[in-house]
Amino acid sequence: MRENLRIAVVGATGVVGREVLANLYARDVPMEQVQAFGSERSKGLEVEYGEDTLEVERASADAFRGIHVVLLATPAEASRTLAPAAQAAGAWVVDASSAFRSDGNVPLILPGFNTEALGPGFSFKGRVVSLPGIVTSATVHLVEPLRRAFGVVRAQVTALMGASSAGVRGISELEKQTADLLSGREPEPQVFPHRVGFNLVPQVGGFMVNSPWTEEEGGWTLEAARLFSALGETPVLAGTAVQVPTFHGHGLTVNVQLKKPGPVEQVRAALKTSPSLKVLDAPGERIYPMPMLVMSDPAVHVGRVRAFPQAPEWVTLFASVDNAGRAAAHLVDAGLKLAERPA
Repeated sequence: MRENLRIAVVGATGVVGREVLANLYARDVPMEQVQAFGSERSKGLEVEYGEDTLEVERASADAFRGIHVVLLATPAEASRTLAPAAQAAGAWVVDASSAFRSDGNVPLILPGFNTEALGPGFSFKGRVVSLPGIVTSATVHLVEPLRRAFGVVRAQVTALMGASSAGVRGISELEKQTADLLSGREPEPQVFPHRVGFNLVPQVGGFMVNSPWTEEEGGWTLEAARLFSALGETPVLAGTAVQVPTFHGHGLTVNVQLKKPGPVEQVRAALKTSPSLKVLDAPGERIYPMPMLVMSDPAVHVGRVRAFPQAPEWVTLFASVDNAGRAAAHLVDAGLKLAERPA
């Protein structure tokens, strides 16, 4: 790591931003090389960096002078303003929002899948890279070893998404709704389209224009197509996003159509070849993925692997992922890789 490296974490007071700081600290990045940024509302607050704290500065167009890598853990509307400003200041930028995922001029990078595209041997326009959403990234990591072993036609996903998918506001709303309901009060939703406390809402984010698909769901299909197209194949990824009354972590039910039938033992063996996955599959012993087990674990947990005798080309599995922790790890992975490129 460069001795003079300076890293900006933008959105440092948010759910993902705090995880980014913890990830940098765990990788022994010195505190003096890290700056924390946030909105005007967050200016002056302090965020933890190991046993020390960093004071949050206001993110602005002039804030990135002398910064080498900017990690954006910000909403898409903020990223659309801050990413060009950081690029103009000469920084490398990694954005975790949806702002640039559909922009063909901005590389879509999934660490552990196509990280090599960030290396000095690859050229791309500008100095901004985008990360796929967490459901896309987890599912692509699940599908890729099966694609190599059997070929994959499509993957159908039901994503059970915790309240932290909506950031600090989502967590706060679920806390308040839970307290209200336990006290006999019917809460008024503010962040989510309906009450999420003790409920399931089959909508995460807004709907696309003139479409029955939400932007979250449509993003999975687009992002997976962009990632797999570099391999000359485009397994179709589609499904339904459901907001569930848990705070952290996502659960994914994934139905995968293989190009050739794969016995469960071979499917399980293929999944075990991926360093991004951890196979927990002994249901008779009540061992399977759950959000409570995956927190602070960078791996995607996968289990409940099943096949259908009447349709041997289909396999079903269940997975869990630490959404905030994994987004943070991807930001740091990509940022440190970009730091190796020539200025």
